[in-house]
Amino acid sequence: MQWRGRRQSSNIEDRRGGGAKKAGGISIVGLIIALILWQVFGISPETTLGVTQQIQNANTPATTPATETADMAESREFVATVLADTEEVWTPIFNQLGKTYQAPTLVLFSGAVQSACGSATSASGPFYCPADQKVYLDTGFFRDMRTQMDIGGEQNNTELTRNDQAGDFAQAYVIAHEVGHHVQTLLGISSQVRQAQAQASKATANNLSVRQELQADCFAGLWARHNHERTQFLQQGDIEEALDAAEKIGDDYLQHKAQGHAVPDSFTHGTSAQRKQWFYRGFETGDIKQCDTFATRNI
Repeated sequence: MQWRGRRQSSNIEDRRGGGAKKAGGISIVGLIIALILWQVFGISPETTLGVTQQIQNANTPATTPATETADMAESREFVATVLADTEEVWTPIFNQLGKTYQAPTLVLFSGAVQSACGSATSASGPFYCPADQKVYLDTGFFRDMRTQMDIGGEQNNTELTRNDQAGDFAQAYVIAHEVGHHVQTLLGISSQVRQAQAQASKATANNLSVRQELQADCFAGLWARHNHERTQFLQQGDIEEALDAAEKIGDDYLQHKAQGHAVPDSFTHGTSAQRKQWFYRGFETGDIKQCDTFATRNI
């Protein structure tokens, strides 16, 4: 994958190292408000203080990392380039739909992070939080993709293995998938899914989750198609890398690896075959209408 020399997005929030937001203490004013709400309205002080803390944290600007190594800078530049590529692709698509694309912020973190959707660790993997419309990414996950999941091959021990080497497009696919969830949020798909899940059985709710994830895979493939038409960034073997990644993060693959068997009713992301199929469908057609996983009986 060729990624150098293109625009880098400014919508990056780097919380790695010294860049992590530090939680502030509760002010005296906050304590007084909490007590008044408790006595007058019966609202729990824990609830009030929790909201106050979230507001304070949201208003505390993140600092840049205290020390950014060459590998950390490389990681940031790669992620910023891929994020910019998603902006360049989705903006005209939204224009064609009569809508305005609002780019997400991508938060880089290491170890653990606090989002509007709650706290998470690097073990959670990359995720998108619709509450703050941010993508969260511990770049160490890319290392795990190579060393633990054997996606792209193990090259060395740096944060990311790139410079147009094996594994880079699989990493871009992960970012594009999470941005796909942002697209679903902007189009109102995510809220519709949540509403339907609230009234559904566990099995039906899981099926809706699978369809949502497969659509994000299709959106990632669509992005790859349009970005290649725009920049010619794909190289031989890149699509195979993405399909390999899709296979190794399929629910059936992961469950077989963890427990020796799969439980289809518990799937929330889709099987390996489904994830590969929908990514390639997006890539092959480049048509957002072909990514409607909710309109087909068999996914």
